[in-house]
Amino acid sequence: MELRQLNTFCTVATTLNFTRAAEVLSYVPSNVTMQIKALEDELGVRLFDRLGKQLALTTAGKRFLTHAKGVLEKMDEARSAVHDNEKLSGTLTISANEVICSYRLPPVFQRFRSQHPGVRLIFRSVPNQELKQTLFEGTADIVYMLDEPIRSSGLSVEPLLEEHFRLLAAPDHPLANRTVLQLEDFHGEVFLTNEKGCPYRTMFDRSFEKEGIDSITYLEFQSAEAIKQCAISGIGIAFLPEIVAESEVKRGELVVLPWQIPDLQIFTQMLWHKDKWLSPIMLSFIEATSAVFGSQSEKLGFTTKGKNLTP
Repeated sequence: MELRQLNTFCTVATTLNFTRAAEVLSYVPSNVTMQIKALEDELGVRLFDRLGKQLALTTAGKRFLTHAKGVLEKMDEARSAVHDNEKLSGTLTISANEVICSYRLPPVFQRFRSQHPGVRLIFRSVPNQELKQTLFEGTADIVYMLDEPIRSSGLSVEPLLEEHFRLLAAPDHPLANRTVLQLEDFHGEVFLTNEKGCPYRTMFDRSFEKEGIDSITYLEFQSAEAIKQCAISGIGIAFLPEIVAESEVKRGELVVLPWQIPDLQIFTQMLWHKDKWLSPIMLSFIEATSAVFGSQSEKLGFTTKGKNLTP
């Protein structure tokens, strides 16, 4: 069993695509396939199920992934002990949902890449409700979430920024010119929202249910961009983070409705497994994130920077 085979396996487990893994590793696809087959033959188990053109980790593959990543992390730790860390090299896997990736992380990526061009960044867009699991499964090193303040005994959490949510509509929407809105004004309206299971969708539903309104018409989407474009087209009222529609509001393509969702406290938060070794690469990425977001944690009243939040 060779280290390059473990590295190839972890890359395939992250991308779930032989061709994409080959591109990341600068191999030809046949080389990746041969390494995985050799590893499976040596272990005597299948690590991946081949479902047509799709790959999925088997149960054995998921168990092996945790150990393989641990071996590679130990090797990185050993290299760091004997080499100058000014020129970092290696791989870092980041996961976040669409909103954070599109509107919050690009400056972080830019800053980190300018400082450490030798590090290979792998990004995976993952639904918000599945992000924590990627840390426990070892398929991501750092994740970013939009959620209420997270408390976990198994994860380290750093709150970065409070995100404000708005109800938005096209300029010609019947409610667009109102300066005050009452709950009854929303009867018969169509709300454009994320699918159920999303934390801020849950809080949105809860706020209306508290007021006795449970007959709301929804159009549900997986994409914030789709919600925004449908609102611009006049299909309904969008419920989105303020950052998503900032440009459209400035251009007059959308109007912020005068309505606040009560008790809605959602933050962009950075998480990693508390038992994971913080390699120089991870530490540098965490530092780049903190530099971009600034000292928002202290301004928001948190004292958990780089710490584990426990109940």
